[in-house]
Amino acid sequence: MQQLGPDNAIWDDGEWISWDEINEQIRYKEWRAKYPNADLSLVSIFEDLICTAEQYHMHTGKHLQVYGDIGELYGAITHGIKLHRNYAQGSDGRLGNDLVEVKTITPFKSNDRVTLNLKRNFSMVFLVKITSDFEVRGKLIPRKALPRVKGDKLVLEWANIGAD
Repeated sequence: MQQLGPDNAIWDDGEWISWDEINEQIRYKEWRAKYPNADLSLVSIFEDLICTAEQYHMHTGKHLQVYGDIGELYGAITHGIKLHRNYAQGSDGRLGNDLVEVKTITPFKSNDRVTLNLKRNFSMVFLVKITSDFEVRGKLIPRKALPRVKGDKLVLEWANIGAD
């Protein structure tokens, strides 16, 4: 560990406090303001993952297969969705007593639509859109607010779903 002193810390209340510690506290306050429901330990993972996906795309022109995970993490940090284990059947997580299905629109998709399997067990849908600029937005929709369709599949279009 590096010795703390006037070159890398400030003296406060009888002890040296590193600039790294101060910057971390500022970052956590910014995250708490932006994501009030978040487990803050997930925010850095989310931000690193979206940054990695963007950098990979910039360098290779290809996309990593991480957008579903990014969508689920976004739901966890913005709404407090408690995610199920990977590949759990029925839904992706739980928000209180509600089972939540997370559907992600990826940045390389030619349209802003996803297909929802109505046979799955969920009472809410969290629709996530990752833009070509790697900005992430989401809309939480109760199942009862979804349009009625014949059959087991429903196509959701971002523009046709109300704002969250």
